[in-house]
Amino acid sequence: MNRVRREDKTVHDVLGIGYGPSNLALAIAIEEHNRRSAPQDRLQAAFLEKQPEFGWHRGMLIDDATMQVSFLKDLVTMRDPTSDYSFLCYLKERGRLVDFLNQKTLFPLRIEFHDYFEWVAARLEHMVRYGHEVLSVEPVFDGAEVAWFDVVSRVGGPDGEQVTHRARNLCLATGLTPRIPPGAARSEQVWHTQELLPRTQAWSGPDPKRVVVLGAGQSAAEAVSYLHRSFPGAEVCAVFAKYGYTPADDSPFANRVFDPEGVDVYYRSPREVKQSLMDYHRSTNYSAVDLELIDSLYRSQYQERVQGRERLRFLNVSRIREVAPAEQETGPLRVTVEYLPTGERSVLDTDLLVYATGYHPADQDALLGRVAKLCLRDEENALRLDRDHRVAVAPNVSAGIYLQGSTEHTHGLTSTLLSHTAVRSGEILDSLLGHRTREDAAA
Repeated sequence: MNRVRREDKTVHDVLGIGYGPSNLALAIAIEEHNRRSAPQDRLQAAFLEKQPEFGWHRGMLIDDATMQVSFLKDLVTMRDPTSDYSFLCYLKERGRLVDFLNQKTLFPLRIEFHDYFEWVAARLEHMVRYGHEVLSVEPVFDGAEVAWFDVVSRVGGPDGEQVTHRARNLCLATGLTPRIPPGAARSEQVWHTQELLPRTQAWSGPDPKRVVVLGAGQSAAEAVSYLHRSFPGAEVCAVFAKYGYTPADDSPFANRVFDPEGVDVYYRSPREVKQSLMDYHRSTNYSAVDLELIDSLYRSQYQERVQGRERLRFLNVSRIREVAPAEQETGPLRVTVEYLPTGERSVLDTDLLVYATGYHPADQDALLGRVAKLCLRDEENALRLDRDHRVAVAPNVSAGIYLQGSTEHTHGLTSTLLSHTAVRSGEILDSLLGHRTREDAAA
């Protein structure tokens, strides 16, 4: 039987739920604030993370994949270029600063940036409790006022001990959940790109004869390229509704949508302007591919045509209409693909189907439970947020809730990207300090 206990008697000024790059950046901001502050001005902070250790999109850490954002948009530099938690300080400590500069690139390898995140996380290990799965959030009243939240987490799996943590403020950064088509289910032969590397590396049967990848974005193109290299005897079929991959728009003027000023403009705009900005600039992030990777895939396909053995196929203007399970345990899946211009359908027997169909935000209402009813909503029933990323709440709630991610409807494209992470963490820190000052003054 589970035992419920209070982990300690500390009332945290802020408790973070989730410990990816967003809350890691907030942890840095708080740690740096505490370093330079008198004891009475410091923030008591802790973070709860379900994973047993830090990890960020581990399933897509392909050896030659590079970041799509400049290393200067790391966890701190846009907020404080002098911070010793920067990517450049990481390179200096690792002994690779000169070597990196000699590459003349702004875009490090993804595995290197992940190592940078781990380097930061190791320095802040005293602030995080790994292996804590958050089960519920409950309001705690001081008279008629909701002054705190109790967060119940479970440690050690389904039968593990439950622990209660109390906080004046929460910061939710629970990341994204893999999206797969309605009715689809993952299996040994059906994957999402979230698990691409571990699944490929653990493949123990005969090499697949055919692999199908559904999707037209960066992850889809990377998966096609990686599987084409990993299974040299397999035909790799990319299926997407577009005519061809769309290049990511990383031009200087378009990239200004990720600037702090761009967030201000988006936040202040009426709903119809927000929608038009999103429509105009989706190609900076969604369903778009780096031009270098597009060129590489086209070159590979052309070389195979010249050599008379085409393993790389692009089924464009097409959709998957049906996936029938294998007739035998180790047999192929039967994937029905429709060519949209004519409606013609063809069946592909494939040993492996990979969905590169993106992600959707985690369900914050399910996590918050009863607390969600205290949050104010807009006309479309989405959470209302202030510019400082604090959720608007009922008048009797003095405890605060901050969101990192799940804020695209109010703050724009940067909500799930690294571009604004450092600046956002500073904004949240300033808000936490400002609300505490006002509360102390009122008291």
